[in-house]
Amino acid sequence: MARKTVLVTGASRGIGKAIAVKFAKKGWNVVISCVKREEQLLQTKKEIESFQVSCLAFLGDMGKMEDCAALFKKIKKQFGGLDVLVNNAGISYIGLLQDMKPEDWDLIVHTNLTSVFNCCRLAVPMMVEKQQGKIINISSVWGICGASCEVAYSATKGGINALTKALAKELAPSNIQVNAIACGAIDTEMNHFLDDEELIGLIEEIPAGRLGQAEEVADLAYHLGYKESYLTGQVIGLDGGWI
Repeated sequence: MARKTVLVTGASRGIGKAIAVKFAKKGWNVVISCVKREEQLLQTKKEIESFQVSCLAFLGDMGKMEDCAALFKKIKKQFGGLDVLVNNAGISYIGLLQDMKPEDWDLIVHTNLTSVFNCCRLAVPMMVEKQQGKIINISSVWGICGASCEVAYSATKGGINALTKALAKELAPSNIQVNAIACGAIDTEMNHFLDDEELIGLIEEIPAGRLGQAEEVADLAYHLGYKESYLTGQVIGLDGGWI
């Protein structure tokens, strides 16, 4: 049986890397991308290839349609198409809305939300042609309930959640499932700005009594990616009972 192919954006580290490695361990061809961490991206590629699968690494900005189109052209040429898209690329912004510059707002929307549109826009025709496919959007609990001092981040993740639900309805007749994972506090570099006292306080708020691990997000993403499923249009919380 021919190997299936997955694209994971923002895959040089953290959750994206964990998802890419998980699919590689299961024998998938893996495509990874990031904007500027080339050395880390190539290290991830090397790790993926250690599982005897093919890996295409692409340095580019998925928020720019021209970069996205260049990547999908390479995917079509090397693998013939795409079976699973994992939209993971994202950045955060911590601070009061009144202090946020318009260019900071534009950047986070560009990176977190426009990239999802671009990748979906190009992946969907490939999936419709085969009458099957999966789109998995990595979101956040802040997209559900909002976070003070993370208004822009919350807004982009809320947008992803709405996009997930709407696109799932659009693509269900073509046997394409679209779901999102609303992550809680995951132990990645994105949360390393917290000092020890803040981290302890955060963990005390989480019923599970700990941070989530990137590998746990990867396990759920893989489950959503490989199973033929009636499950679509869902925003699945992965937060240790926090929200």
